[in-house]
Amino acid sequence: MASEILMMAEVLSTEKGVEQSIIFEAIEAALATATRKRHREDIDVQCVINQEDGSYIPYRVWEVIEDDAELEFPSKQMCISAAREHDADIELGEFIKEELEAEPFGRIAAQAAKQVIMQKVREAERNKISEEFTPRIGQMVSGVIKRQERGDTIVDLGGVEAILPRSKTIQREGLRPGDRVRAILHEVKENNRGPQLVIDRISPNLVLHLFRAEVPEANDNIIEILSAARDPGVRAKIAVRSNDAKIDPVGACVGIRGSRVQSVSNEINGERVDIIKWSEDPAQFVINALAPAEVESIMVDEDKGAMDVVVDETQLSLAIGRGGQNVRLAGELTGWEINIMTYEQANEKLEEESADVRDMFMQKLDIDADVATILIQEGFSTLEEIAYVPREEMLQVEEFDENLIDELRQRADDALVTMAIQQEEMLKGADPAQDLLAMESMDETTAKFFAVNGIKTMEDLAESATDELLEIVGLNITEERAQELIMIARRPWFEEMGIDIDADEEADATKDDADKEDGAKAESV
Repeated sequence: MASEILMMAEVLSTEKGVEQSIIFEAIEAALATATRKRHREDIDVQCVINQEDGSYIPYRVWEVIEDDAELEFPSKQMCISAAREHDADIELGEFIKEELEAEPFGRIAAQAAKQVIMQKVREAERNKISEEFTPRIGQMVSGVIKRQERGDTIVDLGGVEAILPRSKTIQREGLRPGDRVRAILHEVKENNRGPQLVIDRISPNLVLHLFRAEVPEANDNIIEILSAARDPGVRAKIAVRSNDAKIDPVGACVGIRGSRVQSVSNEINGERVDIIKWSEDPAQFVINALAPAEVESIMVDEDKGAMDVVVDETQLSLAIGRGGQNVRLAGELTGWEINIMTYEQANEKLEEESADVRDMFMQKLDIDADVATILIQEGFSTLEEIAYVPREEMLQVEEFDENLIDELRQRADDALVTMAIQQEEMLKGADPAQDLLAMESMDETTAKFFAVNGIKTMEDLAESATDELLEIVGLNITEERAQELIMIARRPWFEEMGIDIDADEEADATKDDADKEDGAKAESV
C-alpha cells in the first residue's frame, strides 16, 4: 500500500501537472473518507501520510467544546473536561486525536478513495488554470485551432482549451483545425465545469502586441507602440514614438521592404495597418492620424475635446475614408472628436458661431456690431473673458483706448452679476421630481435647470435628446455629460428589455443623436 501511494502521487503529479503536495493532500482526504466508511459510527477522520516511505496513520478526531455546551454530534465532539483527561494543555476549539489501525481497503473503499482523489485533482487543475491565466488577461496568447463548435472556435493553448467566440473573430477569416493563431486573452470565466478561457482577435490590443513581438526595438524601449484603433480585418492605425532621435519609429515598424508590417498584417487576415507618428501636440497628432489626407488647417476646442479639420475639396473623400473609416479610426486613435470640413463649410460654421457671439455681446454689453466684431477677432467669446482677462492684454487691442476697455470690463462684470441673480431667481421655483434628484451622477443645480425647462422626472430625461440639453440657457454642460445623463435615465428601459447598457456605451445616447451624426457625415461628404 505504501509503495502504491508514492507511485500514485508521482504519476498524478506528472500527468496532471499538479504539485505532489496537493496530490498527497488529495490522497489523505481519500484515505480519511475510506477509513470513515469502515466504521458504523459517524466519526471524523484525518490521515497523515509519510511522504518519504508512503506509510500513513489514520486518526479519529473530536472537536473540543465547553462543558455546558450541548453535544450536537457526540461522535465528533468532546467536552473540555473530558478532553483534558487525555491532554492537560488542550484548549477550546482544538482537537483530540486517537490513532486508528491502518487496515487494507477492499475494492469498494478503494474505488471511493479513487473518486475523492480525482475530484481533488480536478479542483487543483482548475485552480492552477485560474492562477496561471487570470494575471495574463489583456496579454497575447498563442494556440492551435482544435475544432469548431456552434460557430465558436476552440483553441488549444498548450494543454488548456480556450474559446474564440464568433463575435470576437475577424469577419471572413477562414480558420481551420491545425492553424496556429494569436489572440488577446479577454477573460477567465468561472462556471460549474471549471474556468473557461475566452480569447479575442478583434481587440486593438492584438495589433499592439503583434508589433511589440515583431519589432525588437520595442522590447528594448527604443521605440514605444502607444495605442491602436481597428476596423477588424479591414484597416488599423497604430501610434508610435521613438525614445532615440536617431531612430525613425515608423520605419522601425515597417521593417525592410515592409517585412514587419506585412507579417502583422498576415496574422490578422490581411488587415491594412497605418503607422502613425505620435506627437505631444494634439493637433499635430490628429494631422498625422488622418494621413494620407493632407490637412490645410485645424481648430481645437479643448472644452469639447473636438477638432475642426479643414481640408481641400480634393482631399475630402480621402480624409473621411470609405464609410467614414479613416476619420473614425483617427478619432479613436487620438481620443479626439474630429470634424472634417471644407473651407466653405468651415467659414459657414465660423460665421454662424461668430454671429451668435456678436449678438450676445451687443445685447449684454450694449455695444454696436463693430466693437463686438473687434472683440471676436481678438479671440474673445465669453463675458467671463472680457471681465477677468488681464487688463494689459486688452490694452494690446489697437482699436480700444483705456476708457473703452474699463467700460467694457465693467459692463461685462455687471452682466455676469445680473445673469447670476436671474439664474438664482429662476431656479428657486424649480421642482424636479425625487427620482431625478436621486439619479446617479445628478446634482441639484443641473436637476433644477432640467425642471425649469420641462424635464422634471427621469422618464422626461430618458425621452430627451442630447441637443435639447445642450440648448438649455445657462446650463454649462458638455455633450458627453448630456449623453451620460440620458443613458443613466434610460437604464431602467434597457434592464426591462434584458439589454446590457454597458455593451452599448459607445452608441449615441438617443435616436436623435444618431440622426445628428448621420447628418453631420452627410454634410461633410
